[in-house]
Amino acid sequence: MKINVQKLFSLDGHHDCVYSLESGKNDNLFYSSSGDGMVVEWDLQNPEVGSLLVKVKNSVYSTLYIPTSDVLIAGQNFEGIHLVDLNDKKEVGSLQISNAQIFDIKSYEDRIYVGSGDGILYIASLSSLSVVKKIKLADKSIRSIAVNKNLGELAVGLSDNSIRILDINNYHQKYVINGHTLSVFSVVYNPQNNHLISVSRDAHIKSWNSFDHYKLEHSVVAHMYAINSISISPDRTYFVTGSMDKSIKVWDLETFQLLKVIDKSRHAGHATSVNSVLWTKYKNQIISCSDDKKISIWDLSFI
Repeated sequence: MKINVQKLFSLDGHHDCVYSLESGKNDNLFYSSSGDGMVVEWDLQNPEVGSLLVKVKNSVYSTLYIPTSDVLIAGQNFEGIHLVDLNDKKEVGSLQISNAQIFDIKSYEDRIYVGSGDGILYIASLSSLSVVKKIKLADKSIRSIAVNKNLGELAVGLSDNSIRILDINNYHQKYVINGHTLSVFSVVYNPQNNHLISVSRDAHIKSWNSFDHYKLEHSVVAHMYAINSISISPDRTYFVTGSMDKSIKVWDLETFQLLKVIDKSRHAGHATSVNSVLWTKYKNQIISCSDDKKISIWDLSFI
């Protein structure tokens, strides 16, 4: 298979490293957050003009869109979470969570899961906007969270190199996976088979069989340096990774075969670490963001 790559746009709206990308209500909308404290809404139909949603004093490493209420949650480092109504474009609530960094936010039903730099998983109620439970998982940071409602499980990737699997109902720890040698930066469940995929500072992609006590199924040395982010294609056929080695790579989801490398020399890619990647439903376009303060939009043609 041949993949043609075209860089469509390079967006310069942020003034510091761009850390997170999140899809919106419509396929053409997405949100970015940065070390400049800004959370910005973008429209892929007219991507060169962004709209500022909120500006906070500290870096925002993570955002989460809540479709049931059309609210975007932004995690402000050392402060807490902010809820922004996307219809009125204004903040409608905030909650002091932790004095540490907020690396990831996920949700399930009325629960918000916040992973922080103090190694605590904070569980908050969306309706009451209050913390209902705190679970100390490690002395090092929680870097990523994945929810699997089919299995009734939470996967949590940590900077102590482990992945913890929790029961989504009572939060009891079911498994501890120790397959990585460095921090686990992102975890995601494979929609094809419900297996867990993890990427790490150790530059490996690993896949774990969730139906066989999370037995290791795939292990790929995927990049030269840390892998920061992973995103699966809407058609559940491919996935993309973004790395500290400045590259974006496209993979086959079933075989874990490398299909394409997108970088600066060949495609005018990012000049520094790729912090997040997002495979959108809008014309199958891929979005990436980087320490170089830029957001890039990519078109992939599969031949």
